[in-house]
Amino acid sequence: MEKQLKQFLKFLENDKKASNNTIQSYKRDLEQYKNYLKNHNLKYNKVKEKEIKEYLDYLVKEENKKASTISRMIASIRSFYQYEIKNKKITTNPIENLQSPKVEKKVPCILTTEEVDLLLKQPTNVDLKGIRDKAMLEFAYATGMRVTEIISLDVEDVNLEQGYVVCKSKNKAREIPLGRMALESVKEYLNKSREILVKSDKETALFVNINGKRLTRQGFWKIIKYYQEQAHIDKDITPHTLRHSFATHLLQNGADLKSIQTMLGHSDISSTQVYMKFQNDGLNNVYKKAHPRA
Repeated sequence: MEKQLKQFLKFLENDKKASNNTIQSYKRDLEQYKNYLKNHNLKYNKVKEKEIKEYLDYLVKEENKKASTISRMIASIRSFYQYEIKNKKITTNPIENLQSPKVEKKVPCILTTEEVDLLLKQPTNVDLKGIRDKAMLEFAYATGMRVTEIISLDVEDVNLEQGYVVCKSKNKAREIPLGRMALESVKEYLNKSREILVKSDKETALFVNINGKRLTRQGFWKIIKYYQEQAHIDKDITPHTLRHSFATHLLQNGADLKSIQTMLGHSDISSTQVYMKFQNDGLNNVYKKAHPRA
């Protein structure tokens, strides 16, 4: 299975143009599956649905895997077998009829506007790192972009004159407006911080670390956590929390769902509709305050 797995991962990279995070996720799931088969003297091309069910039961009972993880693993294994069928390595997909467990959609963690203000006030612009961090946090909240999308940006992707950023993701591009405060912070960062941090003219990344190299996901995460502690906010804030807050605050202030879907880059509007819950809460509060019979 080792050879087939390498070929499948190459297929994801070269043909499907999958992101590195997606490829690594498939690799982890399928490596674990491969090791289980090896430990139980099972051949990947001879395994039956019953034996795969036993593997999934093992993951739940012995590894304490959650339903969301099991669903992802089923999807990874199914995709691998579909690839093998397409390449005529096997004739039937042993996992084809296996149902994924129902996964409850988690309500995303949302910051209030007051908490966002408090968080964004934490970085000071007294040094190169503070100027960068201020710009980065303002940018993340202003655009609602995923952390992978933000760290993948190049300087040329930001149009400072027109006030928007071009986000390229999965062979698609979308334009997202930049608010006044984000624009001011990014301009200050480019003029006073980035040009000093960057050591090479060949570096194209918009946001760089203190060594002048492209910022990583881990670096972004650590920065968020640091300022969460500085702000004494009890909620578990991640880079994605700013994305959720961006969408919710837009919706609560009258933006339409379709526009928010476009800015977030959701292919399916059902992914955006999760934020309707928070709009309804806001409407209930308005109703209770304004209606004479409430």
